[in-house]
Amino acid sequence: MQIFLEFHCHTNASKDSLTPPAKLIAACRRKGIDRVVITDHNSIEGARAAQLLDPGLVIVGEEIMTTRGEILAAFVKEQIPPYLTPEKTILLLKEQGAFISVSHPFDNIRAGGWKENDLLEILPQVDAIEVYNSRCMLPRFNRRAREFAEKHNLAGTVGSDAHAAFEVGRSLMSLDQFEGPQGLRKVIRQAKVRLKWSPWWFHLISSYASMLKK
Repeated sequence: MQIFLEFHCHTNASKDSLTPPAKLIAACRRKGIDRVVITDHNSIEGARAAQLLDPGLVIVGEEIMTTRGEILAAFVKEQIPPYLTPEKTILLLKEQGAFISVSHPFDNIRAGGWKENDLLEILPQVDAIEVYNSRCMLPRFNRRAREFAEKHNLAGTVGSDAHAAFEVGRSLMSLDQFEGPQGLRKVIRQAKVRLKWSPWWFHLISSYASMLKK
């Protein structure tokens, strides 16, 4: 059985958020998405709130800022604090059995991009890297990530990096049905992808949400 997975998506536990859990879940169901990894920045609060509403749909994840770049994790049980070294962050995730990817590794416009030498150091410890992110403003960032994954025989994830409900599902993976992080590791390399770029003005949504939170 094939399922659609949205790997990289953001929400917020607040009812006043642009993407409260109930709204995000409704968007996933409306768009035929079977599983969604919610990866808020340095927090699992929103993902946990969403999972309580729909355990079969929501996978708890986290997008974690390290001292070198961002890590994108799924099946997170305990929140990882930001600004640890990549090695320490990965160690804490491995202790939980989490699936470990790397966010938009070569996007040097946004915070969280990686220098290639830093990325090479952690490659043996990660399960995948993000080879397509809908919010990368320049196509070369995604192209370089895909070429890097192919060169180093890495599995790839894709995601919408959605910060609002209407963005959900722009980039998806079609996978064989799986359970848990080990199940995802087994099927990730056979994923079929559906990709759609998000224009620059989508980033204004994130800025507006940040203003509301402040």
